[in-house]
Amino acid sequence: MIPQTPVRRFWWLNGLVWALYFALNTFLFTTFSGWSSGIVLISLVLSVGMCLVSGTLRWQALRRDWFSLRPTAILLRLLLTVIFGATLVQTLIQIALRLALHWQWVSLPAAANFQPVAIFSYWINTVIVLALWTAAWVGVHALRRYRHGEVARLTAEAARHALELDALRARLNPHFVFNALNNLRALINEDTERARELVTRLSNTLRHALEHHQSERVTLADELAVVRDYLAVEQVHYEQRLRIREEIAEAALAATLPPMLLQLLVENAIKHGIARTPGGGELLIRASVTAQRLHLIVSNPGVLHSHGTPLTTGTGVGLAYLRNTLARVPGSATLDLRQVGSSVVATLEIPQ
Repeated sequence: MIPQTPVRRFWWLNGLVWALYFALNTFLFTTFSGWSSGIVLISLVLSVGMCLVSGTLRWQALRRDWFSLRPTAILLRLLLTVIFGATLVQTLIQIALRLALHWQWVSLPAAANFQPVAIFSYWINTVIVLALWTAAWVGVHALRRYRHGEVARLTAEAARHALELDALRARLNPHFVFNALNNLRALINEDTERARELVTRLSNTLRHALEHHQSERVTLADELAVVRDYLAVEQVHYEQRLRIREEIAEAALAATLPPMLLQLLVENAIKHGIARTPGGGELLIRASVTAQRLHLIVSNPGVLHSHGTPLTTGTGVGLAYLRNTLARVPGSATLDLRQVGSSVVATLEIPQ
């Protein structure tokens, strides 16, 4: 929400501007036409009317949120309101002056001119003055709105980067690296070829963790390559406890998704499913494309906190990052976590 100038402060400023306008008009009229009570009445009604009209115009523009419209729509509404307001003010002046003259409350100098042409020129002058004050207020408000939008954008950007950094730290957690290095040490003497492959897989996984932010979207084929590197490292640690099954439709390989999404689902499946299940279990990765949407399913043994219902309030860094990323995907990307029998099934749908 755009912060607004406090109402009291605006009305103080608005009242001061039109009080000065009243003093200026009275001075000019008195200088060129001589002092008269009628001139004071005209200046007073004009200034009070302009004060009320300008304040009402501002209230209307903010209440109806005109600044969210297209520039041409805003300009048209402001112009029509200024014209209507100026007309109303001049009408009030004519009514007040004629009533005061009729009851002989005020007098006018002999040079006073209220012919139609003169009245039209007064109206034009009122339109110009009200338009200038409106333009000044609109300019200030637009500048404040822009600055607030920039602050909000930068704040959101900072929050997004902080979340990505947290996710990156989670990717590079000491447990994963510690286990991989321990397994590598054990393999160096036992199986040199497998140790070399483990180094390559670990290197690919860490490089992807460091470079994931450079692309907005990657193909599923590229994401799967990283996931397979990660799983190869984890399989050395879990051995027979981690059994992997892939059901990937050929058409899905060219589909795109934000980087790390499938990787995070797989990591959660291992961390909260395979690692906590005695004897481990099967990790299923399924991908297909239907109706211009990529469907990803990751299934693993485990139990959700709320049995049989979607888990939509998880507080883990991985899931928080995933939901934040999905919120920025054009269209209606969705994530659903459900308990299906003894398995936890994560379903991710991303528009193409």
